[in-house]
Amino acid sequence: MPELPEVEVVRAGLESAVSGAIVTGVEIFDERSLRRHDRSLGDFEALLTGARIEAAVRRGKFLWFPLAAVPGEPPGTAERRAIVAHLGMSGQVLLRTPGETAQKLLRIRLTLQHPEQGELALHFVDQRIFGSMAVDRLQATVDGRSAGYAGPGMAPGRPAAGETDTPPAWSGLIPSQVAHIGRDPLDPAFSAPAFYGSLARTRSGIKRVLLDQQVVSGIGNIYADEALFDARVHFDQPAASLSPASARRLLTAVRAILLRALDEGGTSFDAQYVNVNGQSGYFAHSLNAYGQQGKPCPRCGTDLVRAKFMNRSSHYCPRCQRVR
Repeated sequence: MPELPEVEVVRAGLESAVSGAIVTGVEIFDERSLRRHDRSLGDFEALLTGARIEAAVRRGKFLWFPLAAVPGEPPGTAERRAIVAHLGMSGQVLLRTPGETAQKLLRIRLTLQHPEQGELALHFVDQRIFGSMAVDRLQATVDGRSAGYAGPGMAPGRPAAGETDTPPAWSGLIPSQVAHIGRDPLDPAFSAPAFYGSLARTRSGIKRVLLDQQVVSGIGNIYADEALFDARVHFDQPAASLSPASARRLLTAVRAILLRALDEGGTSFDAQYVNVNGQSGYFAHSLNAYGQQGKPCPRCGTDLVRAKFMNRSSHYCPRCQRVR
């Protein structure tokens, strides 16, 4: 499943193409990709046609595009809404030329008219159909801070250099489907003390806590294994048993791993994860633990091990990462 780095690569690739664009056409090729759309809001196609996209925003593994207005309702009276996208296991959001022949796995196509880039097509492609798109209501964030990450050079919800100091209206609003998701470790509003407090209150294994998207979002199996390896922490170490120094070391490792993966375009093992132009990431070449079972540990030379973990696997060094 795409994790924070992969979703952020997609968000960054879409940012300039969708911000300010008008949705001029909506085509649904597979209704299953709309299963998270709340039909009480209205028809997906009708809600989007004519709407203007204001930005591309991300929290953890969720991506959304705030809409300036709902078509057909008087300006200033419409509740704020957004297009919400989740890539699931194999979802892709691709930029394509309008009129391009539909791919076999194309589920949804949006035609956009951008004020500078002209006509564009946004394709939602999904092999396993675990991903989705939906129109969702926006609501205020609980802490009053910006809802998610909206671009380099600016804290979420803050303008870029040279722009007004007033945050855009959408910055403090989050889709209802995403409101329960915790902030991710790269979010300026992420609270390290709150994260440490969560660790201290749970006796579950530390990897379970890292994968709990309500505690900290954006981390999946790959980056959890890599961060735990870097921090020399066993995946089944009870979270509450971590010393303050170990907890700080782990959070530092999580952030470093996510940033390194971002720099390398994310992790691609096959053609299911690509950026908006269809290109693969290459962080798979930098993995120290995940998928490296049977290979010598880069630190001590002991063979790395794969162990069953929930309905997946954990990869670790039995010498460097012992349960303490």
